[in-house]
Amino acid sequence: MNLYDINVKDAKGADVSLSEYAGKTLLIVNTATGCGLTPQYTGLQDLYVRYREQGFEILDFPCNQFGNQAPGTNEEIGSFCTGRFGITFRQFGKIDVNGSEESPLYTWLKSQKGGALGSNIKWNFTKFLVNRKGEVAARFAPTKTPPTIEKHIARLLAEK
Repeated sequence: MNLYDINVKDAKGADVSLSEYAGKTLLIVNTATGCGLTPQYTGLQDLYVRYREQGFEILDFPCNQFGNQAPGTNEEIGSFCTGRFGITFRQFGKIDVNGSEESPLYTWLKSQKGGALGSNIKWNFTKFLVNRKGEVAARFAPTKTPPTIEKHIARLLAEK
C-alpha cells in the first residue's frame, strides 16, 4: 500500500482518492478548533499561499480525540476556520488518528514515520510532510510551528 491507494472523506462526506495529490508536496495535519495550538492555522494558511503555485497542498483532518477540542460538525469546523483564519486549503471530514477507529491514512503515515516521536499521534497539529513521490519525508511534533518547518517544505519543492 502507498499513500495514493488511500481514500478519505471530504468535509461533505464524499470519497476522495489521495491519488489526486500525486506529484504534489503535501503537509498532512490533524487539527482542532478549540486547542491552544489552533492559532497555527494562520501559519498554515501563510505557507499555503506562499507555496501552492509550486505544487504544495495542505490536507487538514480535524480530529476530536484529544481533549474534545474539535467537537463541532464538519460544517461548523469549516465555517470557524474560514471565518476566523481565512483558510483556503482543503479541509476533510473529521477522523480518528489513533485507536481502533483510526483512519487508514494515519495507520499508513505512522507506519512510515514513528521514530523518536513514537507511533501514536500525541496531540493535535502533528504534521507529516510528504514529497512529490508520496513518501513521508518528515514528521513534526504539534509544537513545531508552520514557520519552523518552512525550510523543509521549500527544500522538497525545489526537488523535481
